[in-house]
Amino acid sequence: MTEPQPRKLFGLWSGVGVVIANMVGSGVFLSFGYMAQSLPPGPLLLAWVIGAVLALSGAYAYAEVARLVPRSGGEYRYLSQLLHPALGYLAGWASLLVGFSAPIAVDALGAGAYLATVIPGTPPTAVAVGLVVGLTAVHAVGLHLSARAQNVLVIVKVVLVLGFVVLGLAAGTVAWPTWVPPTPTDGFPLKEMVGSLFFIAFAFSGWNAAVYAAEEFDDPSRTVPRAMLIGCGLVAALYLVVNYIFAANLTPAEGAIVFQGNNVTVGHALMNRLLGEGVASLMSLIIVLAFVSAMSAMIMIGPRVYSAMAKDGFLPKGFIGVDGKPPTMSVLLQGGIALVLVFTQSLKEALTNVGAILVLFAALTVLGLFRARLQGKDVKSSALVAAGVYCVSAAFMLWTGFKDKLPLLAGVAGVTVVGLIGWTLTRRPAKVATP
Repeated sequence: MTEPQPRKLFGLWSGVGVVIANMVGSGVFLSFGYMAQSLPPGPLLLAWVIGAVLALSGAYAYAEVARLVPRSGGEYRYLSQLLHPALGYLAGWASLLVGFSAPIAVDALGAGAYLATVIPGTPPTAVAVGLVVGLTAVHAVGLHLSARAQNVLVIVKVVLVLGFVVLGLAAGTVAWPTWVPPTPTDGFPLKEMVGSLFFIAFAFSGWNAAVYAAEEFDDPSRTVPRAMLIGCGLVAALYLVVNYIFAANLTPAEGAIVFQGNNVTVGHALMNRLLGEGVASLMSLIIVLAFVSAMSAMIMIGPRVYSAMAKDGFLPKGFIGVDGKPPTMSVLLQGGIALVLVFTQSLKEALTNVGAILVLFAALTVLGLFRARLQGKDVKSSALVAAGVYCVSAAFMLWTGFKDKLPLLAGVAGVTVVGLIGWTLTRRPAKVATP
């Protein structure tokens, strides 16, 4: 008698919800304040259009990757199978240290800062710690509790963020903004706009969220690509509207509030200007919930990468978890690293550096499609075009953004060397699984 198959955790729309929840976090409510200091309204909004095109190109290319490799693990699994296990190993550690733990910490600090505008005197760091600990505990307990909590948070977030957009459009102006940044450049600000794409890349990060738990989807080779594309498209449209609202109704001086300690309250400043302090406080609570939802989604999805690494022997077996239950040790490991980052990372630097690392490994992943085609695999030509657009754009972004930051590049190179040494020491007992 055939054993009944366990019910899958995600379908198409719950997968779309996971993508949206991962994407809509602190980045979109922080980036305008940084970008407006050097970019006029036109280039600023153009940068968001370019960011949307890049994210959608990446999502389309990833959809093809997910069809070829319908397994959990994200970039770790894809790079291991499409390019080289050493690159997959590096991507796995990047996911642990940067891809998930750092954004969790950023969103936690953002939630604490927004809450402090509603309840003066609230310590943002203490709130951040409480959120990381509480959500980690929820997602370490059980899959179905984790999924139910996440679904509720997604629904609440979508309704409230749409409310933010409706209020901004109804109460604010939609006239084209005419302000000038405090540090304008001569001619078109290409370098500044390219640099701002790292903020945008951070805001768009999460468009590939579904791939990390592919094996927990119904019909993953079909459902995961659709979830990514639908979720990314909806969020791209939302981001363009939100940033137009910010640009049309706030000045760079008002956006500079993101530089004032931890009070990263661009959304609060907008609503305070349009509708008064009471509504501004309410909107801050809405944004807190948006941050909490994004944290919850990342805390749920990220450990699937570490579980996959443990199955292949690159982490202790205790991080694998048990079928039908979350990988508890992986959840706790990620939560612990996020807590360390809450106390140690600079918000602005995190937005730039995390965005750069995510772009790098995503570009390497879609580059694997070209190798797959050369090996005779059935790869759609349109996916190769999307992959080419993403890779060329990523290379230009990384070169332009970091060619004058040699110490940072040296640090990244050092971490890479250490990672490759780790892979060399662990690869003998490890055996990367293949489909």
